[in-house]
Amino acid sequence: MAKRVVIIGAGIAGLSTGCYLQMNGYETEIFEMHSAPGGLCTSWKRKEYTFDGCIHWLVGSSPSVSVHRVWMELHAIQGKEIVDFDEFCRIEGRRGEVFTVYTDADRLEEEMLRIAPEDERAISEFMGAVRKFAEFDLPVDKAPELYGPIDGIKFLLKFHPYLRLLRAWKGITIGSYAKRFKNPFLREAFPLILGIDEQCTMVVLIATLSWMHLKSAGYPIGGSLEFARSIEKRYISLGGKVHYNSKVSKIVVKNNRAVGVKLADGEVYDADIVVSAADGHYTIFEMLDGKYVDEEIMSMYSNWKLFPAICQVSLGVARSFDGHPHALNFPLDTPLLVDSENRVERLLVRIYNFDPTLAPKGKTPVILHLPADHGYWTRLREADIQKYRREKERLATSVIDILDKKLGDIASRVEVYDVATPATYIRYTNNWKGSFEGWLPTPSTFGKRIRKTLPGLKNFYMVGQWVEPGGGLPAVALSGRNLAQIICKKDGRKFHAFV
Repeated sequence: MAKRVVIIGAGIAGLSTGCYLQMNGYETEIFEMHSAPGGLCTSWKRKEYTFDGCIHWLVGSSPSVSVHRVWMELHAIQGKEIVDFDEFCRIEGRRGEVFTVYTDADRLEEEMLRIAPEDERAISEFMGAVRKFAEFDLPVDKAPELYGPIDGIKFLLKFHPYLRLLRAWKGITIGSYAKRFKNPFLREAFPLILGIDEQCTMVVLIATLSWMHLKSAGYPIGGSLEFARSIEKRYISLGGKVHYNSKVSKIVVKNNRAVGVKLADGEVYDADIVVSAADGHYTIFEMLDGKYVDEEIMSMYSNWKLFPAICQVSLGVARSFDGHPHALNFPLDTPLLVDSENRVERLLVRIYNFDPTLAPKGKTPVILHLPADHGYWTRLREADIQKYRREKERLATSVIDILDKKLGDIASRVEVYDVATPATYIRYTNNWKGSFEGWLPTPSTFGKRIRKTLPGLKNFYMVGQWVEPGGGLPAVALSGRNLAQIICKKDGRKFHAFV
């Protein structure tokens, strides 16, 4: 008789886990608090517009890297048109300078040398790392947790030169490397390339640009929700079941063994194995009441840095943006007040003029992510919903005014706008502190192996961004695949994965 596995969360990690377990003869059901799949990998409709909340680029969009195989096994990209951008983004300075971040490594190096010939040495060192990393292809066949001594030796022999590269760059932050540039504009613009915290390790920036150079980090036309629905369809076709609007409140434990889940409405579902692909903090400290922790877990949730909470401001604009870059980072004349803790002096605007499925012809979604304080927005929503709505409106109208002055012909053409705050993220995904990607990959956390089990608890596992520092879609999809291998190994089954 097939073992019954209950999976909490229908994000990419939960769907991936379900797909691979179904491929290997397990009987699985997924319980999801929201009404749609994808978790943070989602989009939403407002009038004629679809606002995308996740995918800017997808590592593994082409066969040039091994993780492409995972997307094929999950039926995530079959039949989808992939857009490979010539420009990653465009960054403007206060004195009219422009840094076009090309995805081709040769063009990018030429552009950086054009801006800062005096920084040839630092530029050459950085671009050399991008090109070298493009040769590195992390294997996906076997879960690292199942590596034996021979596997480890083979891995070291094959990837030794690249492991030296990783070690050399892992301890350098994006912010600290930027200080090596003498040119003031390049020093300012360099940390803005990815648009994330300067404390992030340089490896993330190097790897992203190397994948772009390989044309294996494109955008799948249709956006994030359609991407998630493709994996959901694969899961259901394999015999899996998804229960939406079904929030799990507790993991049922007997004799330190997970035996099922209890929903918020009181209904209980039994299981031989429970897998949480849900928020890590909620899983450990709410669903399990903090009973299965050790010093390492407590230190992680007390000290590790998170990707910040954000406000996503989305505009539906009744015009096309031909000739405009799809991602533009520019300075503001006056700082924009986001909330009591955040003022921004720059905006990164993403113009979805490359995906015709997101709006009618001649119309375009325009989206911005702004750093936000989760406490401010959640408290405000709880205390005064009308003021909360006024603050969202203030933020949207401020952004519209700025973009009207910057790009022109915006304010009179905005047909709809939407503001998702950290409170929104928490309501729909339950993500701790509204963080959109879990643990920030800093020099101290990048590459850390987090156990998929909890101390003292049997028949229970965790997958997703809270056990994969740095998060991202490939990492969480692999998390599910790897766990399926671990469970198969424990049960004496040969693991199978097929397209």
